[in-house]
Amino acid sequence: MQESAVLAAGCFWGVEAAFRAVPGVLDVVSGYTGGKREHPTYEQVCTGATGHAEAVQVLFDPSRVSYEALVRKFFQIHDPTQVNRQGPDVGTQYRSAIFYLGEEQKEVVARVMEEVAAQYSAPIATEVSPAGPFWRAEEYHQRYFEKHPDAVCHI
Repeated sequence: MQESAVLAAGCFWGVEAAFRAVPGVLDVVSGYTGGKREHPTYEQVCTGATGHAEAVQVLFDPSRVSYEALVRKFFQIHDPTQVNRQGPDVGTQYRSAIFYLGEEQKEVVARVMEEVAAQYSAPIATEVSPAGPFWRAEEYHQRYFEKHPDAVCHI
């Protein structure tokens, strides 16, 4: 049995790599979600006009890793207080966001965010929304660091 988590924490290359390293994660797909255009391309998303975030779809085995553990990892790998950016990457496509799949995930996110908020002096900027369509990014974005071991990412 597998479940999904849809998370956005800046450039999807680093987010994908971080979640691939988690035991119990079966696969991670880089893509786009949270916007208004069907089948967006990287170039379209980069304009900021589509409303999409660079995101990952994490497929995981809930008997090996919980959704809560993945949400906690999400908050560890980026700065959730930054608005529409992560490090030098600026724009709505780099926003911090969790796209929940069902009420159970929504409740987990709310509980973990409340705990995480106490660790920061600035407010948490992470958007929490119901998941909509997830569009797989172009193939050259998938497993980017495996294909480009010298690449640098700010996550």
